[in-house]
Amino acid sequence: MRLIPGTRRGMLVRFAIGAVIVIAFTATTTAVAGLLQFKQFASDLSLTPSITHAQVTIADPGRPQTLLLIGSDHRAGEPFSAANTDTMMLVRLDPNSSTINLLSVPRDLRVEIPEAGGIVADKLNAAYSLGGPNLLIGVLAQQVFPGLQINPIIDVNFGGFESLVNAIGCVYTDVDHRYYNNTAYTHYASIDLQPGYQKLCGSDALEFVRFRHSDSDIVRNARQQDFLRWAKDQYSTSELITNRDTLLRIFGQHTATDHDLHTVDGLINLFNLVAFSAGHSIKQIPFPATFLPCAPTAPLASGASQPGATQTPCYVTADPSAEQQAYSELMNRTHPSPAGGGRGSSAPRGGSSPPRVTLIAGPAAGRAQAAAVASRGLPVYYPATIAPGSSYCTSATCPVGPVADSYPRRYEIQDQQGHPHAAYRLTLVINPLLGEYYGVQGTSWQSPPILNSPTETRTVDGKRLLLYFNGQKLSLVAWKTSQGAYWISNTLTDALPNNQLLVIAASLTRAGQ
Repeated sequence: MRLIPGTRRGMLVRFAIGAVIVIAFTATTTAVAGLLQFKQFASDLSLTPSITHAQVTIADPGRPQTLLLIGSDHRAGEPFSAANTDTMMLVRLDPNSSTINLLSVPRDLRVEIPEAGGIVADKLNAAYSLGGPNLLIGVLAQQVFPGLQINPIIDVNFGGFESLVNAIGCVYTDVDHRYYNNTAYTHYASIDLQPGYQKLCGSDALEFVRFRHSDSDIVRNARQQDFLRWAKDQYSTSELITNRDTLLRIFGQHTATDHDLHTVDGLINLFNLVAFSAGHSIKQIPFPATFLPCAPTAPLASGASQPGATQTPCYVTADPSAEQQAYSELMNRTHPSPAGGGRGSSAPRGGSSPPRVTLIAGPAAGRAQAAAVASRGLPVYYPATIAPGSSYCTSATCPVGPVADSYPRRYEIQDQQGHPHAAYRLTLVINPLLGEYYGVQGTSWQSPPILNSPTETRTVDGKRLLLYFNGQKLSLVAWKTSQGAYWISNTLTDALPNNQLLVIAASLTRAGQ
C-alpha cells in the first residue's frame, strides 16, 4: 500500500463532510424551489462524469436509502489507480426514524482484496485504488457488512471544502485539545488550533477535520461526524436558502455520483427523502475496532485505557458479530422516547439526587486551573469530581505548540454578530493515545449554537442541567447562570459513561468559594 503525502491525504477528509452538509441542508431548500432547480442541479452534477457501472440499488420513492460517501482525490477522467480515499461513510436516511444514522468505516480495516488474479490482504482504502467505488462496495458487502445495498454513491474529490465552509458562514466547533503540527518536521499536514469552543472557517476547519498526526481512524472519524453534527444543528433553512446556489455549484463541480443522481427523477427521490429527514438529529454509530499494532504485541481494543502504550496501529480489525451489530444499528430506525428523551436516549431519568458512579476528587488541581483563568465579569467554575484515570492537562503533560498557554486557556469568542464574550477552557485527558480528552467550557455568551435544542433537562443537586445526546451516548451536559453558560464535553468517542458525565457536571463549583 503506497503512502500519500500528509498535505494531500489530509485534504480528503473534508470533502465527504462537505457532501453530507450539502445534501442534508441544501437539498431540502432545493426541494421547494421547483423543477428548474432540479434540472440545474442535475446539470451541475453532470460537470463530472457519472461512475461507470455503479453497483447501486435504485430505491423506490419514499423508501429509506443508504448513501455511501467517499472522500477521495480522484479526478474526472483519470484511472482509479491514481486515486486514494481516506473517508468512507455510510449514511442511513429513513423518513420514519428520528435520527440520520452515520457509520464511518476505517480506511485501515484489514480485508481480503481480489488483485492480479489472486487475493491479497490489504487495507480497505486499497480497494478504491484498485477498482474504484465498485470494488470498494463489493468488499464492504461481502466481507464487512453482508447484505449491504448502496443506493446513491457520492464521491467528493479534493477541491472546494474551504469555499463550502465559508459559504455556510463557518462552523462553531468544540475543539477538544491543542492541535499542533509543523509540516517542516513531519510528513503530516500543518495545524495550529487552540482548545475551546470557537468559530472555524475555511483552512482552520479543514485542518481540524483532517488531523491524523497522533490519532487513530476511530478518533478521526468521530471528529468528522461531530463537525457535521455541529454544522447541521447550527444553520436554519432560511440561511441555507440564501446560499443554496453557491453550495450546489461547489458540490456539483467536485462530486462524482452514480448515474441515477444525474437525473431529475433520481434527485427528486433523494431530496424528498432528505426533506422528511431535515429535522432529524445526527446519530453517530461507532465502528467496533480493534487496533493491530505494527509490532507483534497484543491487540489494543478500542476504548481501552492503557497508559504508557506507544505502539502505532497499522491495521484495524473487528469481530464479525460486532460488525454486524453496528450495521444493524445503522439500518434500524430510531424512535423518540415517550418521556421526551429523544435522539435515541436511553439514560435513566432521575430526580434531584445524582446517580451512584465511581469518580475521584480533583478539587486541588481544579482550583489551581480555575484560578489561572479567573477574569472580571465571568465567574469560573470547575468540577469537584473528575473521571477515574483522568487528569488536568498542563503544558508539561499534554501536547502544545510554541504557545504554552493552552492548558488552561482564557480567551475571547465572538458571536454571530461579532460581539466579544469572555471564555475559558479546562482540558482533561484520559488516554492521549486513544484521543480521549474531555473539557470544561465556560463563556459569558448565554446562547452559543452548541447549546441549541437540548435533548432533555434534568435537575441534579439543585442545578438545572441541559443534556445533549448523540444516539444513546451523552455527549455534553450544560448549565446556565445569569452570568454565563458552562458545559462538560465528553471525549470525541464519548468514552465517558452517561452517568459519569452527568455527575461531573453536577459537581461544578465556583472558584473562590
